[in-house]
Amino acid sequence: MGVLFGIEITSMKSKYRITPATFISSKIIATISISLVLFLLGLIVLLLLAANNFSIFVKENLTIDVVLSDDMKVDQIKKLQNALSTAAYVKSVHYVSKEEAAELLTKDLGQDPEELLGFNPLPSLLEVKLKSEYATVDSIRKIEKEIQRMSTNIREIQYRKELMQTVNENMRYIGLLLLGLVVLLLLISYVLISNTIRLMIYSKRFLIHTMKLVGATNRFIIAPFVRSTVFSGIIAACISALLILWLIYYISGDTVNFIELMGWNTLAIVFLSVLVFGVVISMIATWLAVKKYLRMREDDLYYI
Repeated sequence: MGVLFGIEITSMKSKYRITPATFISSKIIATISISLVLFLLGLIVLLLLAANNFSIFVKENLTIDVVLSDDMKVDQIKKLQNALSTAAYVKSVHYVSKEEAAELLTKDLGQDPEELLGFNPLPSLLEVKLKSEYATVDSIRKIEKEIQRMSTNIREIQYRKELMQTVNENMRYIGLLLLGLVVLLLLISYVLISNTIRLMIYSKRFLIHTMKLVGATNRFIIAPFVRSTVFSGIIAACISALLILWLIYYISGDTVNFIELMGWNTLAIVFLSVLVFGVVISMIATWLAVKKYLRMREDDLYYI
C-alpha cells in the first residue's frame, strides 16, 4: 500500500479514497460558491411557486352571481344550491338572501336602500366560486349555459368578464416570466458551479494523469471526485435551504406569515428542487471536468 499525490492506493482493483486534507480548502470555497448559486436559484423557484399559489387563490375568489327570481321558493333554492355544490367546477356556493344583500349594501353606502325607496330592490342570489382551472372566460361561458339549464327561476348570471381576463393574462405573463428566469438562472448556475468544480479539479490534473498511467480505469478515477463534489452539493443545498428559510422568517411580520401563506408543501418542493439541482449539476460538471483531463496528453497539462 502506498500514497500517491494524496490518494491512498491499496491495489488496482481495490477502492481508494481522497484524503480530506488535500481538498479541504477547495471544498470549502466550492461549497460556499455552490450554496450561493443554489440560494438564488431556490428563490426564483420559490417565487414561481408562490406566483402559482397566488394565481390559484385569486381565481378561486372570483365569484359568479346567480341572480334568483323573487318568486323562487326556499326548497327550489336549496335544490339548486345542492346541484351547484356537487358540480365538478364549483369550489363553494353561498346563498345571499334579499335581506343580507340589503345589509351589505347599507354597510357600503351608509344608508338603507329600503328606507330610501320604500322597498328592497335587491334580489337574492347564489355566490358561486369556481375552481381555479375553470376560472377562465371560455369555461365560464359553458358553465353559464349549464347553470341556466338547472332551473327556470334564474333571472341572470353575472360575473366580471374583464376582471377575469385581466387576472388570467397577468398571471400567465408573470408565470412565463418567472419560468424564463428559472431556465436562465439554471443555465447560469450550471456555468458557475461547473467553473467552480473545474478549478477544484484543476489542481489534481497531474494526479488524474498519473492514475491513468498506472492502469486505473476511467470509472475508477472519476468515482471519488464525483462522490466528493456530490457531497459538497448536498451540503451547499442544505445551506441554501436554511438561508431561504431564514429569509422567509425575516420578512414575515405579525400580519403576514409567509410560511403559512405558501405552505410547507411549497417549501418542501423548493428545498427538494435545490437539492436535486445541486447534486445533478455537481455530478455532470465533475464528470465532464475529469473526462477532459483524462483525454489530455501529459504535455498539454502544463499549458492549461
